[in-house]
Formats: sequence, C-alpha cells, structure tokens
Amino acid sequence: MNGWLHDKFRQISLQADKRISATWKVKSFGLFKIPLIFIVNPKVILLTDKECKIKIPLSRITKNHANCMYFGALAIGADLAGGLLAMQAFKNKPIHFLFKDVKGDFLKRCESDAIFYCSDGESISKAVDQAIQTKERVNIPMNIKVFVPDKLGEETCALFTLTLSIKYKL
Repeated sequence: MNGWLHDKFRQISLQADKRISATWKVKSFGLFKIPLIFIVNPKVILLTDKECKIKIPLSRITKNHANCMYFGALAIGADLAGGLLAMQAFKNKPIHFLFKDVKGDFLKRCESDAIFYCSDGESISKAVDQAIQTKERVNIPMNIKVFVPDKLGEETCALFTLTLSIKYKL
C-alpha cells in the first residue's frame, strides 16, 4: 500500500474508532446514569471541540402514535448533542453544568432517523474561560438543528435552543 493511501486509511480508521468509543461512552453513561438516553439508542456521528452530531433512530421506542419521532426523543437528542459538545469544552476543567431552559420549534415531522447537530463549541469554550476567570455562573444559549436526511435531505426538521448554565467548581 502506498504511503498516502495508508495514511488516509489510518485517518479514517481512527475517526471511526473515536465515533465508536464515544457512542459506547454515551450508551454506558445512559445505562448507569440516565436510562432514557440508553433506551433511544443514540450514535455519535461526529464529536470535535467545535461541533457534535448525534443520530437517534426512529424505532418503536422513539416514535409516537403518528409514526414520527416523539418530542421527548427529540429533546433527548438535542440534550445529547449540546451536552456532549459542552463536556468536550470542559474536559479536565473544574466545571459544573446543567441546562437551564429549553425551547423547541418543530418545523417538519421527523419520519425517519434524526440527526442532531450543534456547532457552538467555540462560544462554549469562551464561556468556560469566563466562568473560570470570574468564578460566576455563566449562561449561554446553544442551538441544535435536527435533520432527517432520509426524508428531508438538508432541510431543518426542528430547532432547539438550550441555555447552558456553567459554574466554576470550587
């Protein structure tokens, strides 16, 4: 195998390993701490310091009587996409966090597997630095978009705004 192809294969393999590892961490956390997370069977598609993508399959457990995704499952996906991105920002930092409020706009029916996308990593990192410097609670809105690629392509199915409240842990 030539050097370039070998490096490319290795890079793709490492990315897949990170996604699989992150997915198992999320499922383990869900199983032992928040069982509802485990039950919806989330998969981490992408997790960096800047963005996060989570997939929640439409299944008997996640759909409602109208055969589209139940809003509770949508809220879990939004919570995961925002929460994982926030946890990336305070790796090895003494920070407590929780979501203070949530707003959801449901634009289209989610009639297939849903992808939850958040790209607020940079603003979260700045808020973490501010909380550490000031020792005060900092609130920051996080925007999560929901897509259903199988049915709607790149069209947004739902929008969530979660207010992340972070505080320096003394």
